[in-house]
Amino acid sequence: MKFVSTTALAKQNNLEPQELFKILCENDWMYKKEGTWILTKNGRIAGGDTKYNPKFGEYIVWPDTLDYNKSVDSSSTVNASKIGEHFNISNRKINLYLAELGWIEKDKGGWVSTTAGVRNGAKQMEARNGKPYIIWSESILNNKHLIREIKEGAGDVEIQAQDKEVEKSDDFRIKYPANLRTPDGHYVRSRAELLIDDFLYKNRIVHAYERKLNIDEDMYCDFYIPSQKVYIEYWGLEENEKYAERKKIKQGLYAKYNYKLVELNDEDILNLDERLAAKLRKHNIVVD
Repeated sequence: MKFVSTTALAKQNNLEPQELFKILCENDWMYKKEGTWILTKNGRIAGGDTKYNPKFGEYIVWPDTLDYNKSVDSSSTVNASKIGEHFNISNRKINLYLAELGWIEKDKGGWVSTTAGVRNGAKQMEARNGKPYIIWSESILNNKHLIREIKEGAGDVEIQAQDKEVEKSDDFRIKYPANLRTPDGHYVRSRAELLIDDFLYKNRIVHAYERKLNIDEDMYCDFYIPSQKVYIEYWGLEENEKYAERKKIKQGLYAKYNYKLVELNDEDILNLDERLAAKLRKHNIVVD
């Protein structure tokens, strides 16, 4: 499908540009604010999107097959409030869960979608006061990753039991149990992981250990830094053929979902303070 500007779409349909602009405004698909055309929620549902040109700035585009005489069904989308009503929790908590999933980020007094959010049905919107917000495809109400996040937040024992079953089926985790206690209370599987955890703790970097990634595949990271959505992997058994294959699979999944990844090996561990600090700074994580 090809996207074209409003003016190009008018020409394609043998209309004067002013005439099509008027029709789209009457449809409540766009409106003008301080000399700039803004795409509305209904406009985005109809198929509209925005593009950026270095010379002219942001502008609205439409599918070249757009039927501007059709009506749109806005009931097929939901916002944070509607999602909250469905799960019987506040819209504030919903936004926090969506942010934890890495689907939205705070910006300009509102919320903007990430690439991962778009993959899961997010559509970026802007209120008439300029504040950004997001609407979602109704399918998000059945999204297993969001449901898991909500259940985890409620301390659901079913989720904890599922995680234990996954651990039982993972040969690596059985062979290398997490029995080394770190200063901040985590239990890790190796001395190297203990040093990494201790580095993060001493530098006051909030982190999680062995967090499940919100992807369709079953995968756990070594460490996760929620403030910048950064994952850390320590590759410690690269001479082991089975471990090397496991590493290759994990690297492929990080690349597939375009997640930010910091990779460490035994050489990095020998000079961890400098090496890890430098790698984290590349992701705007401040290290004292």
